[in-house]
Amino acid sequence: MTIEYDDKGKIFTDVVSKIAVYATVQTTTHLLRGYIHIRRDQRIKDELDGNETFLALTDVTVLNKDGHALFQAPFMAVHRVHIIWVLPEQNKSEQGNS
Repeated sequence: MTIEYDDKGKIFTDVVSKIAVYATVQTTTHLLRGYIHIRRDQRIKDELDGNETFLALTDVTVLNKDGHALFQAPFMAVHRVHIIWVLPEQNKSEQGNS
C-alpha cells in the first residue's frame, strides 16, 4: 500500500473505503439479497452506473421465484445487463458498514 501527501497535507492511498449496503436485487431470473459496496461519497445509483461489466455482491442469498432460498455465497458477480431493479434496505445497511 502506498501513501502520499500533497502540499496541503491531504492523504492519498491505494485503499478505497466503501460502505456495505444491504439490498435486494431483482435479475431477469432470480431475486438476490446481499451487500452492495459503494464508495463513501457515492449513491447506489452511481455504483450501478459504473463502467464495470459486473456488480459485486457479498453475503448473497439467491431466491427462486417463490421466495425460497436456492443457495448462499460469500461473493457473487452479477452481470449488470441482467439487473432489473435494486431496493436498498436501510435496517441491514446500518449493521453492515465496513
